[in-house]
Amino acid sequence: MKAIKNILSICSVALLLGSCQADLLETKPYGNVAAGNMWTSENFADKGVTAIYSTLRKSYVGLGLYQMDCLGVSTDCRDADYPIMRNTITTSNGMFSSYWSEHYSGISRANDAIVHLPEVDMPENKKARYMAEAKVLRAYFYYKLNIMYKGVPVYLEPVEASECTKGQETEAAVWQVIEDDLTAAINEPNLPNIYTEGSSDYGRVTKGLAYALRGKAYLYQKEYAKAAADFEAVSQCGFGLFEGDYKQLFKEANEQSKEMIFSVQCIGLDGLGNDISFRYGTRSSFGSCWNTYLVNADFVETYENADGSKFNWNDYIPGYNEMEPAARAVFFLRDGLTDAEKEAMKTAGADMSKYLPEGNEARIKAAYANRDPRLTASIITPYSTYDGANGSNEYTYTLRWPFRAGDVSEPFDLKTDTNNRFYYLYRKFVAEGASEIPNRSYSPIDVPLIRYADILLNLAECYNELNQEDKAIACVNQVRERAGAALLNSNDATTVKGQDDLRERIRNERRWEFNGEGVNFFDEMRWGTWKESRFFEGAGLKQMWGTLQYDYTWSGDRVYTWPAPWSERQLNPNLKLAIFSRESRPCCKPIPRSCMRVSG
Repeated sequence: MKAIKNILSICSVALLLGSCQADLLETKPYGNVAAGNMWTSENFADKGVTAIYSTLRKSYVGLGLYQMDCLGVSTDCRDADYPIMRNTITTSNGMFSSYWSEHYSGISRANDAIVHLPEVDMPENKKARYMAEAKVLRAYFYYKLNIMYKGVPVYLEPVEASECTKGQETEAAVWQVIEDDLTAAINEPNLPNIYTEGSSDYGRVTKGLAYALRGKAYLYQKEYAKAAADFEAVSQCGFGLFEGDYKQLFKEANEQSKEMIFSVQCIGLDGLGNDISFRYGTRSSFGSCWNTYLVNADFVETYENADGSKFNWNDYIPGYNEMEPAARAVFFLRDGLTDAEKEAMKTAGADMSKYLPEGNEARIKAAYANRDPRLTASIITPYSTYDGANGSNEYTYTLRWPFRAGDVSEPFDLKTDTNNRFYYLYRKFVAEGASEIPNRSYSPIDVPLIRYADILLNLAECYNELNQEDKAIACVNQVRERAGAALLNSNDATTVKGQDDLRERIRNERRWEFNGEGVNFFDEMRWGTWKESRFFEGAGLKQMWGTLQYDYTWSGDRVYTWPAPWSERQLNPNLKLAIFSRESRPCCKPIPRSCMRVSG
C-alpha cells in the first residue's frame, strides 16, 4: 500500500475530526464550513478550491468513466441496461440528467471560487494560482458538457436556483468561454508547468493540463494548427510517455509518472478510492469482485498481429470465419472434456467433429500469442492465467471453458458472475493477488483522465489533417514503440498509404491504447463514427466465438447531440425541447436545480 499522498496530508483521523486541511480527496469539503464563511480566510479558501476538485469524484465527471466505455467500442455491460444502445432512451433517462448536473455542480463551485477569491486575505501568488486552477477546472466541466450537448447555458458567476433561466449558448460560444479560461491559466506565471512524482502538490492543475485541454478544444473545432501548437507545448511543460511496460502504467507505483497529465486522486480508504477493479474484476479477484463490464468480442478481433498485419481467424483456424457462431464454440473448449460435457456442448451447437481432446487449448491460445502486446496486457484471453486471490490466499487461475469450479484447489478455473458463458475479461485496472487493494470497493489507483499518449495521438491527428504525414507517423510510432507493436512504415503491413489510411490507423491506435479508460466513446462522437463502429450489423454483447447475447440498435443521428434533460427543462423553459426516441414523462419529481449556488 502507498503512503498517503503528501498533497492530501490526510489520514482517517483527520477526516473523522473534520479537519479544514486542504484535501483533494475530501468529497464533502463544503459540509464542514458554515454558510457565508467559505471565503473569509486562507484556510477556508483552501477548502473552497478543494471542493472544485472533489467534483472529479462524481461518476460521469471522472471517477466512473468506465460507464462511458460501454458506449465506446471496447466494453459491454453484461446487464443490457444502457437504453441508448438499444434505442429505448428518452430525455428523462438518468444518464442525461446525471451527466448534466454533475458537471454543473463543478461549474458552480468554480464560479464561487473565481468570484470570491479576490476577497480573501492570502498570499497573492497562491491566490493567483488558485484562480488559474479554478478556471482550468471550470473549462474542463464546460468542455465535457459542450462535447455532448453542443451548446449549454453559460454561467460565470454564482447564481441561485431561481436565476437558472438562461437558454443554451451556441457551441461556438461555449468553446470561446473554455478557451478564455484556459488562456488565462496559461498566461498565469504562478501556475506551474508540471508537478513531478512525490511533489506535495501532485494532482493539482498544471499549465501542461491547460495546454492539453485548450488543444482538445481546438481539435473539436478542427482548428488543427492551433491544436497542434498546444499539444506540442505539453511536452515542453515536462510531460512524456511512461518509459516502462504498458501494463505497469496502470499500477499504483506508476500513477504519478510523467505520462499522467490529469487524474482523479485516489487512496485505499472507503469513499476515497475507485471501484474500477470491482466492476472490471472477477470472482477470483481479491474481495470476490464483479465482472459487470466485459470486453467486446468484436473489439478483441481488431487487435493487429505483432507485425502490424490485420488479424484473421482463418489464418489460425482455417474455415473459422465461414462457420456459424455457435459451431465455433468448439475451438474454445478445454482439453479432456468429459462425455457429459461433450454432449452439453453439442446440444449448445458446437461442431464437436472439430474438437481435439488434447491440443484444443493450445490451438486457440495460438490466436492470441502473436498480437499487439496491449491485447494480453489489458485483456484476459482464453487459457491465459490471472494472479488472483481467495480471501488472503493468492492463487494463479486460468480462464477455461466450460467452467468446472475450484477456487482454492485444482483446476483453479477463473470464476466469474457469468460462468455459464465465455466472455473476454479485463485485466487492466483489475487487482492482482491479495495486496494491491485493501477492499474490492475502493482501489488506491488514480483514475487517468488525460495522459500523454492521448496528447501524442491527438497531435498525430492534427499533423495528418495538416498534411504533415511524417510528423504524424512519428507521434504514432512513439506510442507503438512503448507498447511493443511494429512501427508504422517498418514493413509492408504497416506502410502508410496516404492521409485516409493514416487517419484510420490513428483512430485504431486510440481505440487500442485507451481500452477501458472511458476515452473512446468521446472519440467516436467527435469523429462521427459512433454508428459505424458500434452499431454495425450483428453488433452487441457476444461470447468469444460470436454468439449474440443481446444486440445494439441505432437511434438515429440525433444521438450525436445529447438533449437537455427533461428534469432541467421542467425548471427552465428556455432550454431546447428535444424529442429523443420514445419520449415520456418520468413518474418522479425533477431533480434539484444543478446550477444553483453552492454555499454551506
